[in-house]
Amino acid sequence: MTTLELAYESYGEPGDTPLLLIHGFMASSRNWRTVAKQLARRYHVYVLDMRNHGASPHATLLDYPSMAADLAAFIDNLGLDRVHLLGHSMGGKVAMWLALNQPQRIDRLIVADIAPVGYQHNFDALIDALRAVPVDSIVNRKQAEEALADGIPDLAYRQFLLQNLLLKDGRYQWRIDLDIIRDNAHHIVGFPDAEGRAYSRPVLFIGGGKSRYLDRAAIGRLFPLASVSEIPDTGHWLYVEAPQAFCGLVDDWLAGPD
Repeated sequence: MTTLELAYESYGEPGDTPLLLIHGFMASSRNWRTVAKQLARRYHVYVLDMRNHGASPHATLLDYPSMAADLAAFIDNLGLDRVHLLGHSMGGKVAMWLALNQPQRIDRLIVADIAPVGYQHNFDALIDALRAVPVDSIVNRKQAEEALADGIPDLAYRQFLLQNLLLKDGRYQWRIDLDIIRDNAHHIVGFPDAEGRAYSRPVLFIGGGKSRYLDRAAIGRLFPLASVSEIPDTGHWLYVEAPQAFCGLVDDWLAGPD
């Protein structure tokens, strides 16, 4: 499988234990800076941009085996041995797929607000809304936000998505390839067939108290030693809504006994 060289940011001291943070769909490393800086007090934190996201290269294939292969290549290219791995949403599925297929690469595993299952979700309306933004004629991000308002009423979510809008040579353009995103959306909401596989080490799943993404039965089938914690009054974006509580759970888990 052809892998891509992923862009990343790093925080903390190089001699500390490596901790890799993997973002979700339509996000990037920049969404994790607050959490990364806090966790860097104890760990050497690498925050990756997955393929077709952030500053990383684009490819026509965006599925979990290909993203996990990119992640494994990243670990090899940096000469890392076993790493702590934390993934949110899409990034959590990448982390789980790597754990199920190459468990020797992982020391501690944390998955945030996702389970190893497919979900009933359609991104067509989202992609149509992004396509409708007149990027060739807008002159500022406020105009882009207003153009998205009808299709995406939630202001916070609009602002999150607009982090993918790039100003280059005086003109706006999407950092992401919307055609690739549309063609691969079914991979993102799904999860590969993992029959016959199981991860035999402890895992921490962290869920938002108001979210419904943690399928405990599915988690238990593939991750029989999993522990599940929830952060009350948070949704899917729990690490943004409650960064202190989130980092506290991560710190406690990583520092605990095997």
